Amino acid sequence: MTTQTEQLSVVPIAGRIGAEIRGIKLSAKIDPSVLIEIKNALHEYKVLFFKDQNHLDDAEQESFAKLLGEPYAHPTIPVKEQTNYIFELDSQRLGGGKGSSAVTNPWHTDVTFVPEVPKYSVLRGVKIPSVGGDTVWANTNSAYEELPIELKALADELWSVHSNENDYVQTLSDDEVKEKNLEFSKKFSNTTFKTKHPVVHVHSETGKKHLLLGGFVKQLKGYSQSESEKLYSILQSYITRLENTVRWKWTEGDVVIWDNLATQHYPVGDYDEHRIVRRVTVGKQVPINQRNEASELLSKK
Repeated sequence: MTTQTEQLSVVPIAGRIGAEIRGIKLSAKIDPSVLIEIKNALHEYKVLFFKDQNHLDDAEQESFAKLLGEPYAHPTIPVKEQTNYIFELDSQRLGGGKGSSAVTNPWHTDVTFVPEVPKYSVLRGVKIPSVGGDTVWANTNSAYEELPIELKALADELWSVHSNENDYVQTLSDDEVKEKNLEFSKKFSNTTFKTKHPVVHVHSETGKKHLLLGGFVKQLKGYSQSESEKLYSILQSYITRLENTVRWKWTEGDVVIWDNLATQHYPVGDYDEHRIVRRVTVGKQVPINQRNEASELLSKK
């Protein structure tokens, strides 16, 4: 599909998710009709890619993102200095690069350890490795639709416990990388949340069903840890099938906008060079299932 509003064109880049938006420059002064086209494309394609947005600085990124919703402050990580809302992912501070990013960033939907899950993210490539450092997104609606009927019926009734408690740093062998990840982990978990979410939620904008899983899931309600891991693995495998994904090779100045409650994503940790991306997240939504039952905070400490 190609659609035109002024010079805007929407070019799909994978069969089930993802489109590149061409012909516009993002800014807080973007034409309202163009913004409508962007929002419509976001609901259809889940992830939108904008190249050549080098004119954006931190302030302009924040100003544009606010057009999509109220800025969402991360529950535990402070914003980047001299900004209002930016969450910076700097590989040197995270101990990033080969062998670490893939460990510390499993497939996930952002911030599902609290009941009010962020709706949209606007991510800007600031410093990009010459090779590697791609990001992959997955369509959690097409994953649900591919489930066998009996598995859909089971998933519709399931609840899972999500938490920001983690011990992934223990799997790293490099002492320097482990130290950096441990520092980040302490900040990330300085307040620990546990939240109950439906495994299948109904998207508030489209009415479609989506699997709500990812790396923050600790256990499925009513099942043992062993049973939970097996069931989780089966359901998660539908999300990460290659047919349900799109992979983006970054260049500096790229901007990606995605529907957080319609996707999972995975940053590929196959690079040795310095990598910096900056994210502004906006909007929030308490997921509900088909019975209109909402997510619930279980504990905070």
